[in-house]
Formats: sequence, C-alpha cells, structure tokens
Amino acid sequence: MTMKLRRKLFNTKDPYDGNTAGLFLASCRENFDYLISHCEDYGKIAKGLGINSSSDIRKVSDIPVIPTMLFKQHDLRSGRHMFVLTSSGTSGGHKSTIRFEFSAALAALKMSLKIARHRGIISFKPVRYIIMGYKPSRKVKVAASRTAYLTTFLAPALSRKFILKYTDEGLKPDFDSVVEALRKYEKSNIPVRFMGFPSYTFFLFRILEERDLLFKLPEGSKIMLGGGWKQFYQEEADKETFYKLAKKTLGIEEENIVEFFGAVEHPILYCDCSCHHFHVPVYSNVVIRDPDNLEPIENGKPGLVNLITPIARATPILSVMTDDLGILHDGSECPCGIKTPYLEIIGRVASEDIKTCAAGAQDILEGVKI
Repeated sequence: MTMKLRRKLFNTKDPYDGNTAGLFLASCRENFDYLISHCEDYGKIAKGLGINSSSDIRKVSDIPVIPTMLFKQHDLRSGRHMFVLTSSGTSGGHKSTIRFEFSAALAALKMSLKIARHRGIISFKPVRYIIMGYKPSRKVKVAASRTAYLTTFLAPALSRKFILKYTDEGLKPDFDSVVEALRKYEKSNIPVRFMGFPSYTFFLFRILEERDLLFKLPEGSKIMLGGGWKQFYQEEADKETFYKLAKKTLGIEEENIVEFFGAVEHPILYCDCSCHHFHVPVYSNVVIRDPDNLEPIENGKPGLVNLITPIARATPILSVMTDDLGILHDGSECPCGIKTPYLEIIGRVASEDIKTCAAGAQDILEGVKI
C-alpha cells in the first residue's frame, strides 16, 4: 500500500501553508487504514472506540489516541522498517522504541530541510560545532543524539566536539574541554554553532560566568537547542535569563538562538520563529485535550498535548498523547507573520499519574489524570 497522499503532503513547499487542512486529514485517513490492517493492537484500540475505518474519521481529533507511555511499555509494530530510534528513557527508565520505514525517513528529510530553510539556518559557510550531548553510535539509538548530529549537516562542519564523554561512571559532561575549545575558536573568524540539550548549554553559561570567562565568538555563531531539560527540569531557566547569559558569556545575541521541539513518538520538527514561538507546520496537527475527559478544548486554554502526523507507518504513531501540558494559540497572536497556530509548552504531567494499558481503548482514554 503506497502512501500517495503522505508524499503529496510532505512535498508541500511552504511548511506553514494554511491551506492544507483537507490534504492533511486525507493523509491521516490513508495512514489509519494502513495501521488497522497491519497492527493488531492498534486495530483493537480503534474498534474499541467504534472506529472501524477511515470513513469514521471526520476530523483529526477523531483519530484514536495512543499515550506515549504505552510505547514505553509495549513494542507496537505495523510494518517493515529501515531503522529504529528510542526515547531517552527518563521516565522511570522505560524507553519508547519507534520504527521508521525508508519512505518515512525521506519525508522527514524533506520536512526538515524546508523548515530549516524557512528559519534561515541552512548555510554553505563552514562552521565548528559544539554538541551539548553525546556522539551517536550503533549502540546509541537515542533520537536526541541522532537529531543533534544530523543538525550538524545544515552547515558544513569543520569540526564536531561532543560535551558528554564515556567514563567508568557512565556519561559525564566535560566542560573544561569545551572551555579550552572556546579559547581557540574565539581567535578564529569561523562561526561556532552550539547544538543540543539546553540544560548543559545553560550550565556552561554559569560555569563561564563563575570563572569570569567571557568570550566573543565570531559573527554568525548560533545556539541551537533541542531535547528539553529532561532530568534537570528543576534547574530550568526562563528564556530571558538564558538569552541574557548567552550574550554575556559567548557574545551571541537572542536572534541567533534557535530552539527545536519534538519527540521520538512524533518525529516532526517544530522550530521556533523569530519571536520564539513553535508554530505548527503543515506536516502535523496539535489538539489540546481536557485532562479529565480527553475532549478537545479551544485555543488559548491549557490541557494535554495531542500530536498528530501521518509521517510513518512502521509504528502506529499517527496520533499520540504526550505527558506535556500546553496551550495552542492562534497564529494571529504572533507578530512574526506565520499564520498557523503555535504551541506553548507550560509543563509536564508526572509519569506516575499517567495510567496506560494495552488491554483496551477505554483504559487508554480514562487513564490520563493530573
């Protein structure tokens, strides 16, 4: 079964085209029909909700929702795959295992290049990368590490330096080696791009400030953030503080700080706009749901974040419920000019408060509580 509508959707030139709602819904229906015929568990969940075919899906919020916690407890498959990615496993040590077929990888590549070009972060000028994470390998399949590494191809890499090192005690950040690299890079005219976890980037700022080490990196240097704060959520800094320290310690202005949002269970690239808002690209849809009954709620009100995309068919990730709390804002509220709605993440639900069960759809629907 070919995914002709998915291919058409991901061939959309403008990643924030506001006239693709019909194509998006049709692509989701196409994906749904494939999933229910190739994944027995997904088919049971759909039928338990009274959704037997795509004709029962009148709007994207009708698509059966799978909590991300379910992927951490069960290996759901729906077809052949080319490669596997896992989540970081910060929720009680459980990891999601998500499989992708070749056509999904191709769609993801097209999407990423269009969004990166729109944000102005594709360059032919060589740069030096400092990756605030760890180097991916055959043993390391965590999506965050792969994403950080792939981002280093948005501009030619003269060098790549990874802050996390393997030690007898596991992965440890080597801030001293980064400081030594900054001493050398400051004297060059080659831009530096930071990429990776905002937590380690912010910890570097604080170390530089404490040691009174203030650098002025070459023009064109950028800080590109992705992966969230994870286990360091208690130390999370507000954006104003982060931007202020970036300028003070590295000489990088706010307009050269770019942030990404995503999840292995929802491999869509959300890149902030010039006003640092995560506008929803045409390749995805966001539904905010009431935590008590999971009914969709209107824009401007907080609730659980439901992410939808027809990008893959090897794993049933068509519609996933995250443990994020968020607000969907009308695009007109942002002065950047992009008209699609934008997502604001305001917090997370504790993993122990999310009940998931593969036995039936009702357990999934009733199991998300704050």
